[in-house]
Amino acid sequence: MSKTVRTRFAPSPTGYMHVGNLRTALYAYLMAKHTDGTFILRIEDTDQERYVEGAVDIIYNTLRETGLIWDEGPDIGGPVGPYVQSERMGMFKEYAEQLVKEGKAYYCFCDKDRLEEMRLVQKASGQAPHYDGHCRHLSEAEIQEKLAAGVPYVIRQKMPETGTTSFDDVVYGHIEVENSTLDDQILIKTDGMPTYNFANVVDDHLMGITHVIRGSEYLSSAPKYNLLYEAFGWEIPTYIHCPPVMKDAQNKLSKRNGDASYQDLVAKGYLTEAVLNYILLLGWSPKGEQEIFSLKEMVELWDEHFIGKAPAIFDPQKLRYINAEYIRALSPEAFFEKAKPYMDEVVHCDCDRELLASVLQQRCEVLSDIPEQIDFIDEMPEYELDLYASKKMKTTPETSKEAINALLPVLEEVQDWTRDNIHNAAFALIEKLGVKNGYILWPLRVALSGKQFTPGGGIELAAILGKEKSIARLKAAQERLAQL
Repeated sequence: MSKTVRTRFAPSPTGYMHVGNLRTALYAYLMAKHTDGTFILRIEDTDQERYVEGAVDIIYNTLRETGLIWDEGPDIGGPVGPYVQSERMGMFKEYAEQLVKEGKAYYCFCDKDRLEEMRLVQKASGQAPHYDGHCRHLSEAEIQEKLAAGVPYVIRQKMPETGTTSFDDVVYGHIEVENSTLDDQILIKTDGMPTYNFANVVDDHLMGITHVIRGSEYLSSAPKYNLLYEAFGWEIPTYIHCPPVMKDAQNKLSKRNGDASYQDLVAKGYLTEAVLNYILLLGWSPKGEQEIFSLKEMVELWDEHFIGKAPAIFDPQKLRYINAEYIRALSPEAFFEKAKPYMDEVVHCDCDRELLASVLQQRCEVLSDIPEQIDFIDEMPEYELDLYASKKMKTTPETSKEAINALLPVLEEVQDWTRDNIHNAAFALIEKLGVKNGYILWPLRVALSGKQFTPGGGIELAAILGKEKSIARLKAAQERLAQL
């Protein structure tokens, strides 16, 4: 019987949840839930220099908002806690000391000056910077003398000097590296704190992690991890390294490029469900044509073998498309609640907000588009009369003058100012005059909005604005066009 799958998401609390981090969390969650396994949250907070106050809450809130609920973690506990790395510090040095006793690690007493001089020499000779093994072969007497004298030290992993280390990755296949290329990495720093690479391996083992999902930038470290697992006699987990998320073919996505975090995207008016859906597709390609997935569907369809090797390009247009699909799928009530803060930014007058929301829902791709689309409602913008000219509608400022002169008295006669009644009155006039719809409706749209593109046509705009404001704007347009 196969072992229960246990995955983890182990972020560092250094700021907002970046797209790549959230993708790792999502894939780890899906891997666990697809197999009825366990999804673990572990906070890796040992890098105090990069620690950002409030970042842990951001991690919690992001995962909760996206529905990636953990089975074990700092706030709910579990059988292998604590789940905050800084609370696990006491044991790491003990594990490193164990490796020293077994001849698989060693004390390194090299100070900063020697290490800097070593790097300069290596650089001058065209070598890649690496530790030269100076302390690797110290005698026991030398080691004890330095320890007794209180000389600061780190503990380094003793890498094999010959042969190869190989491993298999679900995404990248079989990988082999020459051991001679592996640096004797530091396990314990001079302050007694573990390095990320060491703590990561120890914690993953102690927490029973069966599948490690992370970015491909960690591929080069995997042989070192494997050698640590082997040194302790521990079972090596299944590796799933994901391709990088790129801004374009040359540049990784970064905060400087904008929209690099979940929080950025939500602030710009993207729906949580849409962001999660889009992130799923950054490097993961399911069979078939379906692109819109609920979280439940993601769990059902998950297959780690669908992760590709090629870098995933962050495509804002594709994200907008997916977000638009989610907006269309919302109930009118749900969309109204989400759109209301954006409508309230620019609309302060009385108008039919429910109708406004209903026309916005069909024409809005991102919620932050809303203010610009409806900024004409409170106050009529300045516009040129050329706007009345439309090749598609076959209108000109002169024909628009005639249309508004004909339409204005008809609309003034409408008593019950509803969309249906406005529609009926306008189309009765169109039929009476024997003209195309655009002959009347285009000038109506321009006169009411001063814009070429609006959510809804002239009839909807009139209903939204109300009779008094609509008639006033039509009269103002009439006066301007009379000057032609």
